Amino acid sequence: MATANLSIPLLSLPRHHHLNLHPNLITVPTRLRLGLRTQALGHDMLGDFGARDPFPAEIASGFGEKVLGNGNTEHKILIPNLSSLSLSQLDCSAVSPLQPPMPEDDAQKLLRKVVGWRLIVGEGELKLQCLWKLRDYKCGVELINRIYKVAEAAGHFPNLHLEQPNQVRAELWTSSMGGLSMNDFIVAAKIDDIKTSDLVPRKRVWA
Repeated sequence: MATANLSIPLLSLPRHHHLNLHPNLITVPTRLRLGLRTQALGHDMLGDFGARDPFPAEIASGFGEKVLGNGNTEHKILIPNLSSLSLSQLDCSAVSPLQPPMPEDDAQKLLRKVVGWRLIVGEGELKLQCLWKLRDYKCGVELINRIYKVAEAAGHFPNLHLEQPNQVRAELWTSSMGGLSMNDFIVAAKIDDIKTSDLVPRKRVWA
């Protein structure tokens, strides 16, 4: 039977340890093996990979706003704010007709959070507009149905236009305010999440 050659640098071992040498076997004292393992795991014995189990103090605290962690480390659980959340994860809220529409500067900033939409001025009001080129007229009908389901769930509806031969146009604004509101950008982001890969024209692959 072939035996593996095990090479251990003797200079790295403490002087008071001795190796038991055998032609086919090299053994290291148990105490030394445990010492090497402890050093590999680190001082806290938690290891280098994977998640650790919670400490008893963390469980007892119910993982509140501040949780005592390892040693003197303080872990804070923070609630994400609007800037860190995707717009598509937000819900539309009721708006008052007395509330002024969103300023264009704010709309330009939020425009970076949606894909394929642009700002237009229609009938004196600022609106969001998006165009889709589909594979055929039937795919246009299907896209409108998918958009309608998303808008119905959000409670805020865009104007949808099916244009010959294969184009869909959507426009979003809050008519009660005479312009744009946060709801328009939220619904635009939700529409962005709709699957359209099966509706758009297939790209040609040239040999």
